[in-house]
Amino acid sequence: MSLEDIRRDYASRTLERDDLLADPFEQFKSWFDETLNDGLGTDPTAMVVATCADNVPTQRVVLLKRFDTEGFVFYTNYNSQKGQQLAVNPNCSLHFAWLPQERQIHIQGVAQRLTDEQNLRYFQSRPRASQIAAWASEQSSAVADRASLDAQYQAIEARFANDEKLPLPPTWGGFLVVPRVFEFWQGRRARLHDRFRYTLDNASWQLQRLQP
Repeated sequence: MSLEDIRRDYASRTLERDDLLADPFEQFKSWFDETLNDGLGTDPTAMVVATCADNVPTQRVVLLKRFDTEGFVFYTNYNSQKGQQLAVNPNCSLHFAWLPQERQIHIQGVAQRLTDEQNLRYFQSRPRASQIAAWASEQSSAVADRASLDAQYQAIEARFANDEKLPLPPTWGGFLVVPRVFEFWQGRRARLHDRFRYTLDNASWQLQRLQP
């Protein structure tokens, strides 16, 4: 089969303006809760984070760890590629693809670092193996081979063997992405998808339907 022939029609749901809540954070929560309750697919918290520095955009999938009316939180190594790019240009975008529900959400916003207190509280709630890995990995840096990476992990494991709690790595922490734009996308038949964009204007959210 040719790649050009691979397609499907979207017909499971519709999205009208009257279906949408006035607050995009509440609308996100509504769709997020539906996604969790549907039990379809895996990793409902997975999102693409797009960053850009020196006119070179990059993307990667991370896990959403918290959201509220302040914004959306994920954690990483601040010295990683995304961490360094956000230090240069904090403008970024998030993308959720809930394909079993034929839905997508795109968010544009500005990233800001969380405090050390916030980072430590979450870091020490993680599984111990994940804490050790955060210390062991110089994220995005080249490594000679897998054996070298495993050796780094084992060295950290031995270093903190007698410690009940690991301290916060100096280069590890979270970002809060404060949204300025939300777009909610619902697949429809004949590629006439429903798209609605919320834009922040003087502390008020303006809602528009977009052409697909």
